[in-house]
Amino acid sequence: MYCNCSDNFTSTEIPKTKGANISVLTPKEDKDFIVRKIVLSDGGFMPNHKNKIQHQQFVLSGEAKVLIGDKEYHAKKGDFLYIPAGVEHFYEACYGQDYEFLCMITTKEDEIEFLD
Repeated sequence: MYCNCSDNFTSTEIPKTKGANISVLTPKEDKDFIVRKIVLSDGGFMPNHKNKIQHQQFVLSGEAKVLIGDKEYHAKKGDFLYIPAGVEHFYEACYGQDYEFLCMITTKEDEIEFLD
């Protein structure tokens, strides 16, 4: 058990992105789910990709263009996004501010496929 500020966790750059960093907040021994904090710097992006597992996301701050499947969203603080397994998604912090969100996934094996 612990209570810790999310800013105190180690943050690493996400490969194949521009200006995207991730911190894993869940203890390694948890067997059910993983909570990650992702910060996308103003002007940054995560390219179009799909995952083998679903994602559930909660926006902490900022705004971004988020494409899920063929639908574009203007995601902002307080929004909740659900991305089913196997659905393409893309993020771009294009509104003059950083975009910060929590991303919750299961501990099941994941595969990421980057799309052109």
